[in-house]
Amino acid sequence: MAEEAILGYLENNELISDSGKFAAERGLDHNDVVNVIKSLHGFRYVDAQDIKRETWVLTDEGKKYAAEGSPEVQLFLAVPAEGSISKDELQKKLDPSVFKIGCSQAGKNKWVEMGKQVSRKVQNVEDKVKDLLLHVQNGHALEKDGISTLKARKLIVPQTWKGYSVSKGPNYAPKRKKVATDLTRENLQRGDWKELEFKDYNFNAKGQPAEGGHLHPLLKVRKQLKDIFLQMGFEEMPTNNFVESSFWNFDALFQPQQHPARDSHDTFFLEEPSTTRELPEDYVERVKSVHESGGYGSRGYGYDWKREEANKNLLRTHTTAVSSRMLKALAEKPFAPKKYFSIDRVFRNEAVDRTHLAEFHQIEGLVCDRGLTLGDLIGVLHDFFSRLGMSKLRFKPAYNPYTEPSMEIFSYHEGLGKWVEIGNSGMFRPEMLLPMGLPEDVRVIAWGLSLERPTMILYGIDNIRDLFGHKVDLGLIKRNPICRIGI
Repeated sequence: MAEEAILGYLENNELISDSGKFAAERGLDHNDVVNVIKSLHGFRYVDAQDIKRETWVLTDEGKKYAAEGSPEVQLFLAVPAEGSISKDELQKKLDPSVFKIGCSQAGKNKWVEMGKQVSRKVQNVEDKVKDLLLHVQNGHALEKDGISTLKARKLIVPQTWKGYSVSKGPNYAPKRKKVATDLTRENLQRGDWKELEFKDYNFNAKGQPAEGGHLHPLLKVRKQLKDIFLQMGFEEMPTNNFVESSFWNFDALFQPQQHPARDSHDTFFLEEPSTTRELPEDYVERVKSVHESGGYGSRGYGYDWKREEANKNLLRTHTTAVSSRMLKALAEKPFAPKKYFSIDRVFRNEAVDRTHLAEFHQIEGLVCDRGLTLGDLIGVLHDFFSRLGMSKLRFKPAYNPYTEPSMEIFSYHEGLGKWVEIGNSGMFRPEMLLPMGLPEDVRVIAWGLSLERPTMILYGIDNIRDLFGHKVDLGLIKRNPICRIGI
């Protein structure tokens, strides 16, 4: 209806001077008229020029006073025509805000005598404020003084009215011609394609946003770390066995059975199946012997090693359990140097807080070759962490049951302005390697770190529960771009 009115009017007239007046005269909604003008202007049926007018509209407070009268008049009418009223009684008759403003304005106008008793000083008053408000409400213009009065009392606010003046455009027609958006088989068969007018393509228009999957920040950083290992010539270890026996998780790593980490307060043990079905018996005997009596230059731990402890099933506490299996398999073949890595989930019975969860991801790398030294380990660590953008490293002596010597790894954090621990490392002990059957001159250097800590630093997350677990905001996954680390 609005489009027909606009095009029909312009057929006999040169100009619609004011879209607001045009809509009002024809009983049309001005918003509908504006939308039609924009559409016709886009197809050049009409030319449109902006019109802006500053108008005044009533605030909520102004609307209230336009209906009920100004506070000063309400207060004046509440005072008896003859005699007086106590201030407390007067206050009870009026709204608190009306009483407060009314006292100020009525006193200023010298309409009432204010004291403990309130009385009228004049017999009649004129509510000029209400009259001014009604003028604005009815769309009438006000004098400058009237505007200043209402504006000072915050009873009116300015509002910009926007409309258009409209004239014929270069493509004007009394009726919009429907343009085709597609060439169909029927158009070709009928031959009417010759008469069709096609809508222009807008090559700058954006398409419908594609709904698709989004990679989790942990997966993004994991992929980058995996690429770094592969670039350095490492081979990924199979880590799909979350359930492991205590033997491979602890005993094979020369970790004593009375070690605190093997307590139920630190490790998740399985109720069903509670024990493993089979272990390599000859290797088990060698591990038992080195625990009890030592060997290979070691005195061992000097305790009675129990098979039932080694048989217990658990959720693996570290991916080094996988490393022990891989090294044992390597020892059963003619020796060849290997570089292995893994990135997967491990489980520990820890209290959940900002920096700890009961499950997390561990990154582990190891190099197995003849004659390796601590210097080789330090060199590999510098190469690995420099690819992560961490070029400043320090090392601190540490203790691990299955590595000797052992080192904690620290990197200087430019944002925090201090050295931060980023991982652990060491050389696997002979008591771990030689019972497997590896040659005596073979050494294994290894290091490990968590996946969550570098991810939290890279994505600016200070609570691990916001990164991993059932409380993660899915918006985080959609908002964060691929994060590049290193050079």
